Amino acid sequence: MRRVVVTGMGMVNALGLDRKSAFDAIVRGECGVKQITSFDTTGFPVQIAAEITNFDPASVMNLKDVKKAGRFIQLALLAIKEAMQDCGILQDSKCPEQWAERMGVSSASGIGGLGNIEANSIYCYDKGPRKVNPFFITSALVNMIGGFASIEYGIKGPNVSSVTACAAGTHAIIEAYKTILLEGADRMLVVGAESTICPVGIGGFASIRALSNRNDEPLKASRPFDKERNGFVMGEGAGALILEEYESAKSRGAQIVAELVGYGESGDASHITAPAPNGEGAYRAMKYALQMASKHGVKNVGYINAHGTSTSYNDLYETIALKNVFGGKENVPPVSSTKGQIGHCLGAAGAIEAVVSLMAMQEGVMPPTINQEVPDPGCDLDYIPNEARGAKLEAVMSNSFGFGGTNGVVIFKAL
Repeated sequence: MRRVVVTGMGMVNALGLDRKSAFDAIVRGECGVKQITSFDTTGFPVQIAAEITNFDPASVMNLKDVKKAGRFIQLALLAIKEAMQDCGILQDSKCPEQWAERMGVSSASGIGGLGNIEANSIYCYDKGPRKVNPFFITSALVNMIGGFASIEYGIKGPNVSSVTACAAGTHAIIEAYKTILLEGADRMLVVGAESTICPVGIGGFASIRALSNRNDEPLKASRPFDKERNGFVMGEGAGALILEEYESAKSRGAQIVAELVGYGESGDASHITAPAPNGEGAYRAMKYALQMASKHGVKNVGYINAHGTSTSYNDLYETIALKNVFGGKENVPPVSSTKGQIGHCLGAAGAIEAVVSLMAMQEGVMPPTINQEVPDPGCDLDYIPNEARGAKLEAVMSNSFGFGGTNGVVIFKAL
């Protein structure tokens, strides 16, 4: 049976435009939540987000091409650039021709170019269809992340996309794993990206009372597992990984970060927005991932990056599911949610948090869950409160759960 390893990573979020600066800030407990600057929030019940304010699209593409790509694609290209450089396969900034047909892309986004959809809808309504940007459609499609990436790097293998709400990034990792396992490719670029900090995005999530409205305390607004939590904070960003068949990576002398040894997927069959009671769907996804990982020699997961959205039911039910799957509170390893620092990046969350989990293993430090101030009796696990903690980690798990009751879990093992 083929083995799949990680040989490259990239990340961008509200705390950094590269994986090291972003991870270091997360470990320090810094918070990227602030007042929204990309549009006038007057009259909006929610006026805060984990917005990226120092990104220049010219760092990843020619300025004349910027209008062809939505912001989520631009952010994806920045994370991809870092991951592709990190994995060490590029020749003249391209995937080598001898590998091009055996390398693919598995991309993800929850909504895609929502800001472009909003803007062009207004143009069409106010000024007529002739004023719609001719690049509108291609700038908004989720699969155009993979399209731009394949063109940029000459990647000619499978090119697929996952659009499964907040589980999309994790599902993209799983799809890439399956592709390599079934010999559809030897290498896969995985990328999840999202940018929905726009009027209709903030307004839409606020209307279903999913967002925190602590506008006067942005740094304390996202507080996963804390009793005073009152909704998530929107984030934006991208995460990218290079997955590679183990023998291929070994033969070229690649620097291997970790091995992907377990995944789990499930459906709640319960509710379109609320998680299944007691986290039953999350429990099954974690159970499947742990069972698979055990066959690869994983006896103990040392750290869990939780979905941990800072919403009432998600945090409670994820806690219950963790207790059930590990056989009691005392058996659950340390858990943290980094959404307190970088917000909830929706379809990018799984990819970003996989990178965070891998870096935690690589650097020997578990990120904290910030804003742990008021204990919640129902959320009573070790959430690594407020300060990072050093640890030698042999295996880590990352959870992602999305609207519609779609769940994805991945487990990585150190080599």
